[in-house]
Amino acid sequence: MIESLHSPHIARVKALIGSRGVKERRNSAQFVAEGIQSVREALTYQNEITIDTLYLTSNGRNRLESSLDLATINIVDVSDEVMAAISETITPQGILAICKIPQRNIANFQLTGTSRIIYLSEIQDPGNAGTIIRSADAMGMSAIITSPGSVDIYSPKVVRSTAGSLWHIPVYEDIALEALTSIFPSTQIFTLGSQGATELSQLQVSSDCIAIFGNEARGISTPSNLQQVSIAMPGNAESLNLSAAASIVMYHLSNIPTSTNSSR
Repeated sequence: MIESLHSPHIARVKALIGSRGVKERRNSAQFVAEGIQSVREALTYQNEITIDTLYLTSNGRNRLESSLDLATINIVDVSDEVMAAISETITPQGILAICKIPQRNIANFQLTGTSRIIYLSEIQDPGNAGTIIRSADAMGMSAIITSPGSVDIYSPKVVRSTAGSLWHIPVYEDIALEALTSIFPSTQIFTLGSQGATELSQLQVSSDCIAIFGNEARGISTPSNLQQVSIAMPGNAESLNLSAAASIVMYHLSNIPTSTNSSR
């Protein structure tokens, strides 16, 4: 068991979650997932995102061993003090993993004819990004794509906000919109905006589609050839939080049968 607060393991974790964490995560292709929910999903859905090292306190080990097989995992037992030193939460659960960032290529993504892709354009808020990923998972979306200048999806705050959904839906980062439209030239693309001419309830989707959500403050500079969609708000609120608006759109997309659309 590691008990020293001068252990190189502490430095390793802190490098991934510190102020220069973005560079360290990209250089090492690793990120930190903390807490039972995220680590349980990482252990249950071991596909493209795998665990490199799992740090456990005695209590954390007991919580995981009661329901999961840890025999093949590289485990490092640590004291409560060491866990507190590497944790970003006020009350650590005694469970923290260093995971490998998958190296995905958007050019290899296969459209199905009913694919629902979410594109985040310069989204900055970690909570919004994580919540959108969580909602996309719940609503059966096919993939999440982020533009250059968007928040790092593998930052600790985003990972926590996904509540484990990061392991369920593929994420592709730093893809320019121009590159995306070149890769998927025949895919229906629309953006969400308060001035959209098409109300969401009237949106028709006949095949694969990409929904674009813009920056929290600036929105998105929408190319003139893209359809703009708005959400009707009969109440008194001036606007919706980005993640709330995105969730409404994704719920609508999840309930549009493609076969029905094609016959309209």
